[in-house]
Amino acid sequence: MRAKKIVTIALILWLGSTLLSSCAGGGGRGSGALPPASFVSQQEGPGEEYVIGPLDQLNVFVWHNPDLSAKVQVRPDGRITIPLVTDMPAVGKTPTMLAQDIKVALGEYIKDPIVSVIVDNFSGTFSQQVRIVGATAKPASLPYRANMTLLDAMIAVGGLSDFASGNRARLVRYDRATGKQREFGIKLNDLLKHGDTSANVKLEPGDVIIIPQSAF
Repeated sequence: MRAKKIVTIALILWLGSTLLSSCAGGGGRGSGALPPASFVSQQEGPGEEYVIGPLDQLNVFVWHNPDLSAKVQVRPDGRITIPLVTDMPAVGKTPTMLAQDIKVALGEYIKDPIVSVIVDNFSGTFSQQVRIVGATAKPASLPYRANMTLLDAMIAVGGLSDFASGNRARLVRYDRATGKQREFGIKLNDLLKHGDTSANVKLEPGDVIIIPQSAF
């Protein structure tokens, strides 16, 4: 009877520790692993619609109205000014959305304006950038492009610095489904120095790559 009681207590303790460990790993630091990505995507596809960000260069074209057309840079406050339209919010809109808003504003002065907005120089919002910080040759914020991988980002920043601890790097990603931030371990030394194809992973808009320095 006593032995049976001991077994029961041990089982309860084991179940409790299992539940605690599963809760602890439910969505924060180091949860899960990212699947490898091929160096060249077998099927290229479009990314998410581009959202205008601060400091983007825009070409606003108004058909048959060259005096109303303009090349402008989005101000740090997220707005633009063109002829007849002052302080138009631009950040957070797609080019099509902004063109529609400008069309409505110009409609007070001319009949049925046809407006196009073209992004000439991309910066994007933080949610559409990939940021690489820490022990890299040149830390940077990169505009995300469709089918971008970890290798692409590391080439863009010139690889690792001499003192980088590449295999201790982390990828921080905002999970839109859960509204939580997740962290994943990435093996930059394996990818860049040893050519390990399994260490290459697909990136998503808003990813942050943090590369620590080696302790020695």
